[in-house]
Amino acid sequence: MNRRRFITGSLAMAAAHGTGGIASLFSRAAFAADSEIADGHSRRFDFGVLQSAARELAQKPWGGAPRPLPETLANLTPQAYNSIQYDAAHSLWNNVEGRQLDAQFFHVGMGFRRRVRMFSVDAVSHQAREIHFRPELFRYHDAGVDTAQLEGQTDLGFAGFRVFKAPELARRDVVSFLGASYFRAVDDTYQYGLSARGLAIDTYANGQEEFPDFTAFWFETVKPGATTFTVYALLDSPSIAGAYRFTIRCEKTRTIMEVDNRLYARKNIQQLGIAPMTSMFSCGTSERRMCDTIHPQIHDSDRLAMWRGNGEWICRPLNNPQKLQFNAFVDDNPQGFGLLQLDREFSHYQDVIGWYNKRPSLWVEPRNRWGKGAIALMEIPTTGETLDNVVCFWQPEKAISAGDELAFNYRLYWSAQPPVQSPLARVMATRTGMGGFPEGWAPGEHYPQTWARRFAIDFIGGDLQAAAPKGIEPVITLSGGEARQIEILYVEPFDGYRIQFDWYPTSASADPVDMRLFLRCRGEAISETWLYQYFPPPPEQRRYVDDRVMRPA
Repeated sequence: MNRRRFITGSLAMAAAHGTGGIASLFSRAAFAADSEIADGHSRRFDFGVLQSAARELAQKPWGGAPRPLPETLANLTPQAYNSIQYDAAHSLWNNVEGRQLDAQFFHVGMGFRRRVRMFSVDAVSHQAREIHFRPELFRYHDAGVDTAQLEGQTDLGFAGFRVFKAPELARRDVVSFLGASYFRAVDDTYQYGLSARGLAIDTYANGQEEFPDFTAFWFETVKPGATTFTVYALLDSPSIAGAYRFTIRCEKTRTIMEVDNRLYARKNIQQLGIAPMTSMFSCGTSERRMCDTIHPQIHDSDRLAMWRGNGEWICRPLNNPQKLQFNAFVDDNPQGFGLLQLDREFSHYQDVIGWYNKRPSLWVEPRNRWGKGAIALMEIPTTGETLDNVVCFWQPEKAISAGDELAFNYRLYWSAQPPVQSPLARVMATRTGMGGFPEGWAPGEHYPQTWARRFAIDFIGGDLQAAAPKGIEPVITLSGGEARQIEILYVEPFDGYRIQFDWYPTSASADPVDMRLFLRCRGEAISETWLYQYFPPPPEQRRYVDDRVMRPA
C-alpha cells in the first residue's frame, strides 16, 4: 500500500440539489465584477452554516467518483505537474497591507482529480465569495498543458492550497492541504515530514479502507500583521460528512492547529479514526534488517508517544515489521499522543536529500472529553522510504451508527519537540542485537552458542541521578520468553542509564512478543513506560553463524 500516492485517487463530493442548506452554500451565482481573485457573488457563511450544510449532505446519497479531467491534465507526469506554479501576483491575501501570511492554490491534474472549491470570507461581514478556476491564475512553464482545453471551465476547481509565512512569502510554504483530507505543516526547519488527515475510516477492518475528502475550503481574510489564520472545510465520503474549522497559528518555531469538527454519519462505520496521522519508518536503532543503505537510520518518526488518561507516559518505538501489525492501546480520555521524531542528529541519518533529522513531530492534544477508546497503531512492511507505512489515530470504543452526530476538538502541534513531556526519566533510544554472551565478547568456544536477542534501552532525564544511590530497579514484563543478564549501566556520554537484557525463547512460537519496561526506585515509578513488540524468528533460524570458519568459494 503506497500511502503517499494513494491521495492521488481521492473521490468526489455529492452534487447539491434543491434550495437552502447545502444548495444555497454552493449556489452557482454569476460572476461579480471585481479585481480580486474571489469573483463569485456574496453568500453568508459561518461555522454554523457549514455545520447545517454538512448535516444535510449526510442525509443525501454520496455523489460517487469525480468527473474526468480534461485530457491535457489527466495525463500529466509528476514532473510536468510539479512545473505548474501558482502566480504569486494572484495569491489570496496579496492585497493585505503588512501581510505576514499568504495563500496559493494547487492545480488539479495527474492523480489529483478532486475538484475542490475555494471561498474567501470577510471575517467581519461573514460574507463568502467563491474563487473560480481560470488559467491566468497559474504559470504553466514547460508542463505541456494545452490551456485551450481549460478556457471557460470555471468549475474545474483546485486540488488544494498552501500557506506561506514572511519572510518566505511565495518561497517556502509552512502549511499544505493536498489530496483527500491530507495536510501537513512544518516548524522552523521548513522541512515537511509526516502527514495528518481529517478522518480515517476502516483503516484496519474488514473491507476496503475509505479515504474521506475535503471538498471545499473557506478562508477568512487575515488581518494585517497576523500570523494566525482560520480556514473551514467540508468533508465528504460514502460513510460520513463533516464540518471542520482550523485555526492555524504559524509561530516562530512551530505550527499549532486548533481543530473543531462536527461529524454526521451516513452509514454504520466499523472503525472511525480521529486525528489520524500517517508517517514512515524504514529502519532505526533497533531491528536493522532494512538498513542496508548508506544511511544509519531512515524514518519520519521514531516513536509513538502517549500520555494516558491515568497520567502514565508511554514510549512505543516504531517497527518495520515483516508482516502487517495492528495494535490498540486502550485508554479513557487520553491527555495526548503523537508520532515523534526526537532523534535530531544529522550524523544519525547522513541524509542530504530527505533531511530526516529535521522532520517535525506531531502531537495531538484533545480539548474535549473523548471518552473510552484506544490509540490505534498500524505498521506496514516496507522495503524503502517512499512508502508511508505507519498510521496512528484515536478510535472511539462506541460503534458508529448511521445518523450519529459527533464532535471532536483537539490541537495539533507540529514541532521538533512535543509541547509537553513526562517529568520522569524518558526513553532516548532502543537498540537490539545478538545476545547470549557478555558485552565485548561473541559466541564461540568460551560462550556456548545459545541463541538470544539483546535489548538496550537508554533512559535520560527525570530524577535518575538522585535515584541511583537508592537503587534503580528495572521492571520487565514479557508476553513470552524470559529476560536474563539484566544490567543497569550508567552511560557518561549522554548522562543517563542503559537497561540491558537478553531475551531467551521458552518455546518454538514465532508469535510477536510484547515487552514492557519501566524503572522503579523504592516502589515508585521514576520513568515513563517503554513498550516494544519483538518478532522472534522461527526455531530453525535461531542460530549464530561462526565467521571464524573458512568456507570454500
